[in-house]
Amino acid sequence: MKYILLLPFLILSFQITAQDVNLSSEIYPEFPECENIDYQNQESCFNRTLVNFVVSNFKVPEVVQAENYKGQMTIIFEVDEEGDFQLIYLDAAYDELKAEITRVFGSIPSIKPAQYNGRPVHMQFKMPLRIPLQNNPEVKQMAESDEIILRDSNEEAVQSENVLEEYDRIKSDEFKSPRYRSEINIPLSHEFYSRFDKEFNQIGTNSHSASKPLLFSEVNRYYNFESNRDELLQNRSTWAGRKLWNEHLVRFQTDNYWFTIDPGFDLQIGKDFEQTSHDFTYNNGRQFIVQGGLGKNFNFYSVVYESQARFAEYYNRYAESIRPAGGDPAIVPGRGVAKTFMDEGYDYPVAEGYLSFTPAEFINIQFGHGKNFIGDGYRSLVLSDNASPYPYLKLNTNFWKLKYTNTWMSLRDVRPAVVNSGSYRTKYIANHYLSLNVTKRLNLGFFESVMWENDNDRGFDINYLNPVIFYRAIEFATGADGGNAIIGLTGKYKISDQMYTYGQWLIDEFSSGDIFGGEGSWKNKLGFQIGLKYFDAFKVDNLYLQAEYNQVRPYTYSHNSITLNYGHNNQSMAHLWGANFREYIGIARYKKDRLYGSAKLIYGKRGFDFNEFGSKSNYGQDIYRTEEDRALETGVKIGQGNTTTSFYSEFEAGYIVNPTTNLKLFASFIYRDFDVQTNTTANFDNSTTWINFGLRTDIFNWYYDY
Repeated sequence: MKYILLLPFLILSFQITAQDVNLSSEIYPEFPECENIDYQNQESCFNRTLVNFVVSNFKVPEVVQAENYKGQMTIIFEVDEEGDFQLIYLDAAYDELKAEITRVFGSIPSIKPAQYNGRPVHMQFKMPLRIPLQNNPEVKQMAESDEIILRDSNEEAVQSENVLEEYDRIKSDEFKSPRYRSEINIPLSHEFYSRFDKEFNQIGTNSHSASKPLLFSEVNRYYNFESNRDELLQNRSTWAGRKLWNEHLVRFQTDNYWFTIDPGFDLQIGKDFEQTSHDFTYNNGRQFIVQGGLGKNFNFYSVVYESQARFAEYYNRYAESIRPAGGDPAIVPGRGVAKTFMDEGYDYPVAEGYLSFTPAEFINIQFGHGKNFIGDGYRSLVLSDNASPYPYLKLNTNFWKLKYTNTWMSLRDVRPAVVNSGSYRTKYIANHYLSLNVTKRLNLGFFESVMWENDNDRGFDINYLNPVIFYRAIEFATGADGGNAIIGLTGKYKISDQMYTYGQWLIDEFSSGDIFGGEGSWKNKLGFQIGLKYFDAFKVDNLYLQAEYNQVRPYTYSHNSITLNYGHNNQSMAHLWGANFREYIGIARYKKDRLYGSAKLIYGKRGFDFNEFGSKSNYGQDIYRTEEDRALETGVKIGQGNTTTSFYSEFEAGYIVNPTTNLKLFASFIYRDFDVQTNTTANFDNSTTWINFGLRTDIFNWYYDY
């Protein structure tokens, strides 16, 4: 009997214990839909119901849809003791997204608050929400140590004493290759640009291809960089394998910023069979590359080069012929001033970089140290990338059927004759280039440039800051000898989606009376280019063919004021041959997966000066000589002086090691023949056979075709 009386007592004890367990447990906030859900499933029911409500009521703002934005918002909110939803922190790329989230959360009805030990308590949550909307964001309860104190509805929320954990909370989200959608420049590489040239110039596109470097964002609309790269990725499971073959070395991305860090290489070893004093040629180049973005509108890029080299004999001779004042042995073409390194080698450090700011969709502003290029050809007669890097400020404006590029540059004249007190002479260039798509097939461009020197310590003349002005008018306003202006016309016609023709016409000085008089006046300083590109040639996928003709009359780019030539660091800012030449170019490129190959043939007729210098000895090839020393007044023709024919051939085959960084393993063969009318100290008959093997991060163009 006593055991029977014990039974009700035990049952009552279990009930009381169960109630105590529930009362001492933390219970999630409860939507009406979750009233009959058992304790173990309350969390998942709350999350599911909240996510469904937010996703079904959220309307993506039109401005976000128009820009095809993809990203993630971070939402921190609280369900207070009254069961009301309170937004505490909201991180989104657009103010319109923040406003919409605020509206949605404001429309959530009050629910049963969280409970602890049977009394209502607040509970805080963190919820990521991706755009485009997904139905499975994960709502997580905030740990008590990470909670944010909600001060007042009119006062900004502040973080609690958890600031010592800020460092640990800095973590990368999933890396989405943001460079391909950013306002970062596509590095100037003829091979890389040839990959998207076809797509960028399809009939009906409103693209502008002449003003380079192009931005990734403006090309990515026509050519998907990410998907084309992904086709080349290899299945590598190890960290080292992924970094070598597929990825950036360091990559970091959040909703607010991103950056990558990479090493670069330009390691070459070769043999010049003309060279007898050394067994081999080499280039030992190492690079450190950093690029990234802060917010939507600001990007940055920087690369530092440290290089030592000895090149083929003809290339070394040219580098030494343009040596600067001050005792340095050479200027490596396209790179910069070189110091002596070991046994007849060169040490030439270089740094490039820029800041890119896009305050509005149609405007991009860059300030940096690098190179620019205008044209659709292999060469440019108006602005090329064969000279050393220089400081510049650039404004690109793109709207309607126009692209308008303004560039202001600071250049150096480093010759002994003009160096003052050991410092190089400064001069400035301002140019603008207007590109207009007249029809879906025809593009026309207008180029104007003016150079002036720092005479009378006038420095950078603010007259030339006006981006919509004719520089020739300013040149006369500041004095006839105050500057040197040139103008140019460019054109492109799309014959089909596989072929287009292009050209340039440069006018440095023009005398219509002399032209029509037929006397061949020296005053007619003109240049001309015409070319043709053929994609998927003869129905062979990825076969790219290009033919180009260039000619520049004697004395073009030079000036009667010795410093106002169109040059920088003893190199031409246009064609690397200077003036007084005709040139025929043929180029073929082919790419298959990670394999690529190219062939280049160049034949030219050039007119050099003879050994003697002084009055009447300038035949018009050297843009750094004053035109007052001209040898002829009339009867001036291309190739006059020490007439030289040159032939250059270059063949290269390689393998793209890493498509993300454009790291290539390659082998090249160069044959060059130089046939001079009269052998002089500076120019004489010679032939070169040069083979080269290397590993190179292809982010700038090497020009060996001097």
